[in-house]
Amino acid sequence: MALELLSSVRCFAGDQRRYQIASSALSGETVFSVFLPDFAVANPVPVVIYLSGLTCTDENAVTKAGAQRVASELGIALVFPDTSPRGEGVADDPEGAYDLGLGAGFYLDAVRAPWSSHYQMESFVVDELPALLGNVDGLDLDRVSICGHSMGGHGAISLALKHPGKYQSASAFSPICAPMSCAWGKKAFSAYLGSDESLWQQHDSSELIRRGAPQIPLLVDQGAADPFLEEQLRPDLLLAACDEVGFPVIYRAQIGYDHSYFFIASFIEDHLRFHAKYLA
Repeated sequence: MALELLSSVRCFAGDQRRYQIASSALSGETVFSVFLPDFAVANPVPVVIYLSGLTCTDENAVTKAGAQRVASELGIALVFPDTSPRGEGVADDPEGAYDLGLGAGFYLDAVRAPWSSHYQMESFVVDELPALLGNVDGLDLDRVSICGHSMGGHGAISLALKHPGKYQSASAFSPICAPMSCAWGKKAFSAYLGSDESLWQQHDSSELIRRGAPQIPLLVDQGAADPFLEEQLRPDLLLAACDEVGFPVIYRAQIGYDHSYFFIASFIEDHLRFHAKYLA
């Protein structure tokens, strides 16, 4: 099915577009955004996929991260999928909580009802989204890296570790580093995956590293003033796993910064330049 172009806006010598498509993985319509620099008209450009965090849509990072200027300079396309399936009949948390259901897909494939009918975000991001992007002229889909924030940071790191060779590099802002060991992760994993913790381990970045996941260039920025740092994000467990097996990671604790898009906007240029080295 052809992509439906919902909007296109000029931005930093490029086009910021939003598309809609009927997704087979998500069993319903979904949207995603693409920033395509003008350079791509004559020269197919590599891609950085950006995964957003809890409560977000594809549009939060598009309007708040400030990534387009540097992406245009570097000749990189940016792709922003949604954080969960949406639409009529899509399950949501019955109590309306922000950390489960709509806006909280956790970038995994759910195996338990009612979530399994639509919540197949891993299959969408890893398999279906690249196929859909093949319909967008100017993208070099043999050169793809992945980045994310919070829940999306968890997604970026875990998907890169689970699918070696799929991404040239990975980076994250304030990622949920060990979802098996925090309330956000335990709630989502219990709902989507059930009680079998061997399934949980397949989506926990710290466990994947500890269990021998192939190395990939990895950059992690963490706001040292992030209120979620100690209870939900647990970078200490990720760093311990990296130390245990000798997995190289660039980890930067940024003094005074919190969990907000002000933090992301402050360091997104560093992340794009990091990825550009491996996408060249």
